Amino acid sequence: MAKQDYYEILGISKSANQAEIKKAYRKMAIKYHPDKNPNDKNAEENFKKAAEAYEVLSDDNKKARYDQYGHVAFEGAQGGGGFGGMNMDDIFSQFGDIFGGGFGGFGGGGQRQARVKGSNMRIRVKLTLEEIAKGVEKKVKVRRKVQAEGVRYSTCSICNGSGQQMRVTNTILGRMQTATTCATCGGAGEILSNKPEGADAQGLVFKEETVSINIPAGVTEGVQLKVGGKGNEAPGKNSIPGDLLVVIEEVEHEQLKREGTNIHYDLYISFSEAVLGANKEVETVSGKVKIKIDAGTQSGRILRLKGKGLPSIERYDVGDFLIHINVWTPQELNKDQRKFFETMENHENFIPHPNKSDKSFFEKVKDMFS
Repeated sequence: MAKQDYYEILGISKSANQAEIKKAYRKMAIKYHPDKNPNDKNAEENFKKAAEAYEVLSDDNKKARYDQYGHVAFEGAQGGGGFGGMNMDDIFSQFGDIFGGGFGGFGGGGQRQARVKGSNMRIRVKLTLEEIAKGVEKKVKVRRKVQAEGVRYSTCSICNGSGQQMRVTNTILGRMQTATTCATCGGAGEILSNKPEGADAQGLVFKEETVSINIPAGVTEGVQLKVGGKGNEAPGKNSIPGDLLVVIEEVEHEQLKREGTNIHYDLYISFSEAVLGANKEVETVSGKVKIKIDAGTQSGRILRLKGKGLPSIERYDVGDFLIHINVWTPQELNKDQRKFFETMENHENFIPHPNKSDKSFFEKVKDMFS
């Protein structure tokens, strides 16, 4: 089933600014908040959908990628972006400031226990045109922070595990209660009680792991995919790991040039092949194909192999493979060859006779994309 459009979920247009996006999300979040809808699975699902939409649209870079590629822009090893593997506390930990002090955590009532998320990691993955054409699974080694074996954490006695300290101040409007990050635990709600040898001050150590990344066909240079939960871990029993952000880097092909979903290739043929015609074999991104060069082919002609280019990342079409014919003019001639061409120099067949209907190179290229 196709995922619902993020703008549709929040009830806004694509031209909405950040203030309008935040306002729409807050309205949805309050409407479907678990404290107002206890044990309502439908409300919980809508609450998660709203959070997923806001997570993307509230970030200008993610919003730009979503506007261009849709949901596919965030597909990674977990099969899609968003909150598929997160629970309600994870959403509160990222967007708790949206709700202010009017609600508690998931489950209603009192203070929720803080959940700290580890930092994200970013890597670059190089892909060839052939890999981009088909999609590929890449296994990469990453060095990430994880909780050391034997580490123990205990509940912070200052904030009782909430990660926040409440302060009451007197103002002209009356007594106001505000929440600040606990200075003792740094908002984690837990403090290190046993630090294994080799661990840092947070009980973390570096560990090298091999991560599998499923990269969809049709990605472009600079597209960023997310592998959920494969970033750095954070301290604490209730923490959640960050994400691994994978930036796509396209390796330049020696012979092929990419233009969106289309591929351009320069094919050089001899003068005799142009005159007599020939059969040639060309290597495309999806395999070898045989093409026929008609007798009398002119340099600059473009042959179009429909559907032999790259797929769209949104998978709604496939580009074309465009072969640019270049007739190779001999640069050195022996005596007999020179004599032949001197004899033919003024022959009617060797005098250019372009038709008025013949299109220029730029007109031909324009026609390809019209």
